[in-house]
Amino acid sequence: MKTLVAYMSQTGNTRKVAEAIFGEISGEKEMKEIGEVDTLEGYDLAFIGFPIHGFGPAADAKTFMEKNVAGKNIALFVTHAMIEGDAKLQKWLDTCKKAAPGAEILGMFDCQGELTQNVMDFLSKSDDPKMRAFGKRGAETKGQPDESRLNNARTFANEIIAKIS
Repeated sequence: MKTLVAYMSQTGNTRKVAEAIFGEISGEKEMKEIGEVDTLEGYDLAFIGFPIHGFGPAADAKTFMEKNVAGKNIALFVTHAMIEGDAKLQKWLDTCKKAAPGAEILGMFDCQGELTQNVMDFLSKSDDPKMRAFGKRGAETKGQPDESRLNNARTFANEIIAKIS
């Protein structure tokens, strides 16, 4: 089985999760940034990872999935600054799944990542009081994804691999 771990990461959060997943894969495997992947042809499984931007998948990840995932076995992994299980987060995750039209989504993993200082500063200047409040909570994300979240990503990888093996 040939497996690809494709990801985009601006701050390193999603890259850490990609590396944790990649480490669990045996057999023929590759890890690439999404921008380096032209097609999913030849892969039996693709783990696709990206951060949430603007309440949905980052634009580059969305474009990549819209062009490449139809008819493919994929597993999504997503980083964000929210606590997992937050009620608002589920809508965002659903938007991420919808960005993969025609794919066989074998599973989805999400975890908190660290919110960067520049994003916190940007949010603190927002006219929206909810966005300002969210920006103030950014310090709570320091050090994420931590080792327990990365272990959860490893478990996810093994569960997905078991589904397709």
